[in-house]
Amino acid sequence: MPDPMRSYLDFEKPIAELDSKVDELRALAATGSDIGEEIERIEEKAAQALNDLYASLTPWQKTLVARHPQRPHLSDFISALITEFTPLAGDRKYAEDEALIGGFGRFRGESICVIGQEKGASTESRIKHNFGMARPEGYRKAVRLMEMADRFGIPVLSMVDSAGAYPGVGAEERGQAEAIARSTDACLSLGVPNVAIITGEGMSGGAIAITTANRVLMFEHAIYSVISPEAASSILWRDGTKAQEAANSMKITAQDMLRFGVIDLILKEPVGGAHRDTQAMIMATGDAIAAAFADLGNLSPDMIRQQRREKFLDIGRKLG
Repeated sequence: MPDPMRSYLDFEKPIAELDSKVDELRALAATGSDIGEEIERIEEKAAQALNDLYASLTPWQKTLVARHPQRPHLSDFISALITEFTPLAGDRKYAEDEALIGGFGRFRGESICVIGQEKGASTESRIKHNFGMARPEGYRKAVRLMEMADRFGIPVLSMVDSAGAYPGVGAEERGQAEAIARSTDACLSLGVPNVAIITGEGMSGGAIAITTANRVLMFEHAIYSVISPEAASSILWRDGTKAQEAANSMKITAQDMLRFGVIDLILKEPVGGAHRDTQAMIMATGDAIAAAFADLGNLSPDMIRQQRREKFLDIGRKLG
């Protein structure tokens, strides 16, 4: 049965109309009308329309899906997959940044360090987490946690979903670029396996700072780019309204990233996007995380660093 709280994207209007029709017929059926066959027919039509639509999404449509407010957030993954999770706060230099959450817990019985951006699911939580846009303190906290994980031989999992690092004046004054660079370096220097998953938006250095991992996975309808379509539009055409044209030209989809060798695996989403069956998506993600760490489990610290180094150096070498 369609979720009455579901938010539809503009290009999903035909699906929304069919789902609304089904709701109307169900309400009528509750009064005693014998219209079961009609309901089933429209449900099948809606399901087929959804399949057809999501089988051929444009990059801009994928961008809209990646930004859907009901996609699973970091807190959802932690609640479902991580037990005994203990968040750690502060960068020990300036402040706590709640846009980037990090801590230690257990994943399927094994110790793990989890780092990621939290966008928030309500107006209050979005403001609290600054819409997932971390300040320098967030990246310095990530470095602190990665160094701690390395010291105790604990693998690191990064969950990436951010429109980018926070671009405010204060953040720049406190060394945003330097903090991102040090976080990226910390990822590369780890002697323990690290796995990164781009679940929604992976934009700019704010994403790369925690995505430089041995294995980089990406949701089917997520996006990954050095710059957002809106920013690219403003730079290229001095017109922010051409974001759709920019997105269609930028090669930002998971399929593009896999073809270029930037990521290692695409995690298939439920038809209609991860937000249509959050629990199924989270469970599939858990299986992918377990498989990724299992592949890296027998490598020595030097081998882990070498594998990671070669992975990123090969991105440019293999294009051609």
